[in-house]
Amino acid sequence: MQGDIDFVQLWVDGNDKDWCLEKSKYVPGYDADVSAARYRDWDNLQYWFRGVEKYAPWVRKIHFITCGHYPKWLNLSHPKLNFVKHSDYMPSDCLPTFNSSAIELGIHRIKALSDKFVYFNDDMFIINRVKEADFFKNNLPCDLAILNTIPPVVPFSYNDFNNIYVINKYFKKRKAIKNNLFKWYNITYGREVFNNILLLPWENLTGFVRQHLPLSYLKKTFQEVWELEEELLRKTLKSRFRSKEDVTIWLFRYWRLMKGEFYPAPKIGERFSFSDNEKKNALIYNAIKKQKYRVICVNDEDNIDFEAEKRKLKEAFEHILPEKSSFEV
Repeated sequence: MQGDIDFVQLWVDGNDKDWCLEKSKYVPGYDADVSAARYRDWDNLQYWFRGVEKYAPWVRKIHFITCGHYPKWLNLSHPKLNFVKHSDYMPSDCLPTFNSSAIELGIHRIKALSDKFVYFNDDMFIINRVKEADFFKNNLPCDLAILNTIPPVVPFSYNDFNNIYVINKYFKKRKAIKNNLFKWYNITYGREVFNNILLLPWENLTGFVRQHLPLSYLKKTFQEVWELEEELLRKTLKSRFRSKEDVTIWLFRYWRLMKGEFYPAPKIGERFSFSDNEKKNALIYNAIKKQKYRVICVNDEDNIDFEAEKRKLKEAFEHILPEKSSFEV
């Protein structure tokens, strides 16, 4: 079906004084992820909307999720925009929350959300034309099923261990591969298919390669996992800040991969991370200006000249998306 794919976007205004004050009241004593890079605002959300309007005009609806605040320039009356507050779909006893993992786990409960949707982080941008078939084919999410081992990178390793633990509880790796052999050993994966060959001898699942790009989902996947693991998922919902005890939205991706509910497809973009190396950062700006990819993810890091890199990033986006979208007042 055409025109039945939604986009979901989470956003937080790290400069909102009221939000910062409330956040300070709940900062825990345990080892939670409260780094500045987790919340600070790059002031580039307008380019996300411009990219969607210019390069993905076919999207049915955009569900924009925040705690309740929003940028002053956002046109809340836009017919394609559904402004969603955490309180619209999250349990009241889990609010306020500053944990993106908790916010993500229940997005299937958003009213009027399509059965097929693409989930974005606010550091993922469409910078060239994309088609519906880049995200869904035969009514299945487009994805890559590539095995991997979980690298020891805190805090994300803990979360992925938790995700994989649940997957191994319900699925046998070799049986899942056998049931959908050509989805696991597919020419579209290129050389990465050798991961699946080399890791096949391991009896249990050891992890997946993660793209750090927009993820396509079916609502039913969320519903299935919630029916089986409500207690575990609610534990993450109750965690106001990201912690090593959480499971994440990646659990739902792994679930549909193991069930074979995906369409093998190459990745449509690339992920970059800022650093204190100016030459490496210049590659990010060049990739945007030259539109080398259809989608790009630009990760924040603590050890950078934030104001300088923010200005350069906005200049790069302005180069390809200078005109306001109809989502801007």
